[in-house]
Amino acid sequence: MNNERVYKIIFASVYPLYIKKAEAKGRTKAEVDEIIFWLTGYNKQTLQQQIDNKNDFKSFFAQAPKINPNVAKITGVICGYRVEEIEDKLIQKIRYLDKLIDELAKGKSMEKILRK
Repeated sequence: MNNERVYKIIFASVYPLYIKKAEAKGRTKAEVDEIIFWLTGYNKQTLQQQIDNKNDFKSFFAQAPKINPNVAKITGVICGYRVEEIEDKLIQKIRYLDKLIDELAKGKSMEKILRK
């Protein structure tokens, strides 16, 4: 897999897809945002800046205020890979986000998704 290509994906182009996936399963944009805030440390304003600036995933995660220390509790398979075994740290963070959005769409409670 060409990781450089993934790094350059514009976060703002994927964000609406996360929301669409969640809403198709009866979840909300607010829940998607809460997951992103929990994972990255962004807030409503700083997340909107990332979207407005059309930052790619590399910049999005590089500029994240604070990756949640509980990310190690995110385990399981996403796109055929065990997230806890992904060696490329940036790809791992992207997959963490994918995994959390998947869990939301599958109906898990926010408490479980946010590893409380």
